[in-house]
Amino acid sequence: MTSPMIKLYAFLGNYGSEFSKNRHNVAWQFLETLPFYGELTWTRKFKGLYASREIGGDRIFFVKPETYMNSSGESIIELVRFFRLEPQEVMAIHDELEMPFGAFGFKFSGGLGGHNGLRSMEKHLGTRDFARLRFGIGRPEHPDVAGYVLSDFTQAEREILDTAVFPQAGQAFMECLEQGFESVVDKYKKKICI
Repeated sequence: MTSPMIKLYAFLGNYGSEFSKNRHNVAWQFLETLPFYGELTWTRKFKGLYASREIGGDRIFFVKPETYMNSSGESIIELVRFFRLEPQEVMAIHDELEMPFGAFGFKFSGGLGGHNGLRSMEKHLGTRDFARLRFGIGRPEHPDVAGYVLSDFTQAEREILDTAVFPQAGQAFMECLEQGFESVVDKYKKKICI
């Protein structure tokens, strides 16, 4: 089953300037490149920052949980309950170790890939049946995965994100917003940008 319409886009990351350039915060970095980002008015509520926008007559919500990554679901469930949304109307935007750097892709449901933000969402929503937009960060060659996701992108990686990944993902994201999840889920299952 796929979502008829995404009404809540949850950008997962860690709150605080020391995390802002981390691989784990790629969703927040991507959010800031979206063409309408500057027009959003953010309100601190639901254990995070949220904003809304009218698109095609529907009210669409955006949230940046400020609970830290591992408790993201606490913020998302509050917003879901308040606005009476279904888990299937939620999309998580997040980093993905199992996808190579330079790629992004949409999917619905599936495994959690050891991602604590997704695990928290499943715990609070009671299901893993929600949409995802994944940004590949690749796996490190060393065993310190936690250290890797909390490290900053290199200058070369940042350039690839800014010039290739984010522009292409941004175009796909706008298509999702305007035409629906169905229009992008197969088309951009795994898009390699480099």
